Parts: sequence; structure tokens; C-alpha cells
Amino acid sequence: MQGGGAREPDDSGPSWHGDGMCRLFGFRSVIPSQVHRSLLSADNALGNQSSQHPDGWGVAFYVDGSPHVTRSPSTALNDQIFHRLSGVVASETVIAHVRKATKGSIGVLNCHPFQYGRWTFAHNGDVPRFAETRSALVDAIAPRLRRYILGDTDSEVCFLIFLTELERRASLTSEPSFVDVSAALHAMVATVRRIADTQTETSLLTFLVTNGTTMAASHGGKDLFYSTHKRRCSDRDTCSSLSPECESARTTGRVNHFLVSSEPVLGENVWIPFEPGAVVGVDASMNLHILLDGRRRLPLSTSLESPT
Repeated sequence: MQGGGAREPDDSGPSWHGDGMCRLFGFRSVIPSQVHRSLLSADNALGNQSSQHPDGWGVAFYVDGSPHVTRSPSTALNDQIFHRLSGVVASETVIAHVRKATKGSIGVLNCHPFQYGRWTFAHNGDVPRFAETRSALVDAIAPRLRRYILGDTDSEVCFLIFLTELERRASLTSEPSFVDVSAALHAMVATVRRIADTQTETSLLTFLVTNGTTMAASHGGKDLFYSTHKRRCSDRDTCSSLSPECESARTTGRVNHFLVSSEPVLGENVWIPFEPGAVVGVDASMNLHILLDGRRRLPLSTSLESPT
């Protein structure tokens, strides 16, 4: 990371490539950080991936606790707004998305991230029977939230079901516990699967959500990877926030940064794959949580690191 004395997560060099649909990227950091390399200049930056995901892009970043969301139906790599935004954004919290449309038309209202209040949300996946089940899925949204359906994607409906489930557990304007956010994600996924899935068709429900402080990502059929540390931070001699957890794996406790991506990106950062069904993220105090079926779970022993 760069900006505020910090270095952007190192994502130079080659990387693994996942399968199709959309791409997600997000980070939480203890210090404001620039995102130019993650969004544009690295070999596997989100903007470069937009050549295979050309149906729109969006970036949400937080300033003084409030989300600033920019979305466009253009291909990110060809959009000068995306280039400008990636060069100036510096924040402690960012989520970004490039879209390959499966449900819904190509237009700004269908671009991710979606926003309600402080909450922003992005989806990688598909509800295959959405046209048939949309009415039943909308019925699962709290009546007061249904008016905020502005586009025609399955993703936006999933977001509002999540908010409905979260509001049953906590106020949408207060700081929820990570357990409440995880439980709301699980409940939303269960609702969508109950309504839309069949024996031969399964929804792909991988999500990234934040309110600017808490950030959670859930694996629902599309690959996700997270990173909380580097093999060796190249700013270790100058960064005022350097601490042991920056260069060593954590399974619990506080971390200085949390990154999540649809693809592991090689460089300094050490990436760990999500287990299917897992929810991984950080709470408002930057404590790491790794939950599977609502229970704490240690990460997979195999991490994906840069070659020495």
C-alpha cells in the first residue's frame, strides 16, 4: 500500500487465474492506503481483468466512515474515470468489482458494489433460476427495503436479503458483531438456496461486504483467497505501523491488514484459500475471524506464497 506512509499490498508478478464471471477485491488496513497497483498497474490488477469481465465496474472507498461509490457500465480498463479513481483513492477500506453479466442488463444500476447506508456489497456468482424465483426472493426482503431495488440483478436482491437478516440481529446503523454479520450471510445464502436451487441447479453465492469497519467475505461456490501478512514487508524499516503480525500468520487476534481477492496475487503477500462455506474477515477492531458453519475454524495449512 502507498499513501499515509504505507505500502500497497504487493501484487506484482505472475498469479493463478480462476474461472469466469465477476472478480472481487477488497482490503481493510489500519492506515489509509492507495490502490493504484491493485486496481490498475499490477500484472493481474482488477482493471486488466476487465478485458474478460467487460460489463461494468465499481469501487467503494470510505472517508470519515462514509462510503464513496463510483460505478460505470464501461469496461474498466478503457474507462478514464477508473484510471483517475485508481490513482487518487487512499482509504482504510476499499472494495472493488469488475462485472461479467449473467443476470440483469448492462447498465450502471446493475454494477457492483451496491450500497445501503454505510454498507457496500459485491457478488461473484449466479442464481440460475432468478427469473422464475425473483418474486419469492423479493418477498424475503423486509418490506421497507424493497423500494431500494433499483436494478434487475440477482446480486442486488441478495444484498437486500442480507440486510434484512442483519437487521434481525443488529441495527443497520450501529456496529454489529462479526458473528452477526456472518450469521446474516449464512441466513441469506440459505434463503436463496431454499428458494432457487434444485437437484440439478445450484446458486453460486460468493460475497464481499463491509460497513467501512467490519469486512466479511463468504465462499459460496466461487474461489476466494485472503491475506493478512507478508513474508517480509519491504517497508519494514520505515512503516510506523509495522508489528509482528504483519510478517507472520495469524489464526485469531488483531491484524494490521486484511485483503481478499478472487485470485491469489503473487508478491510479498501470503495468500490462503477459503474453505467452501467459510466466512473470513475482520471486525471493527481488526480482529481476524475465520468461521465455518458459524464456528471458529483454523485456516487451511496450505498457503500460496511468492517463490523466494
